[in-house]
Amino acid sequence: MPAPKTRQEYTHRRHLRVRKKVSGTTARPRLAVYRSGKHIYAQVIDDSQAVTLVAASSLDKDLRAEYKTGATMDAAKAVGSLVAQRAKAKGIETIVFDRGGNIYHGRIQALAEAAREQGLVF
Repeated sequence: MPAPKTRQEYTHRRHLRVRKKVSGTTARPRLAVYRSGKHIYAQVIDDSQAVTLVAASSLDKDLRAEYKTGATMDAAKAVGSLVAQRAKAKGIETIVFDRGGNIYHGRIQALAEAAREQGLVF
């Protein structure tokens, strides 16, 4: 594989390294985070059955009206809280965090901490 040249390629390489180690099970599903330039997305996935159990993003109707763009720390916190509330409603307490090749900093960290504040354990 040739050396990465763009930021996207570096992120993709990191994501592949993370996914070698992180996998969701029925008992402990995976909280996968994707961050684009304008929005942030989070989903709780059971990899053993290949099923998305819960999802939330800055494009949800509740959050879209409140935040002009999903590219802010406040929007990331709101998405983290929303995905945690939906997971708790489905009976999911503990998860594995998949930062999706992004560095654990900024919006990714804000989403994770908001999910922890709502009671998800990881």
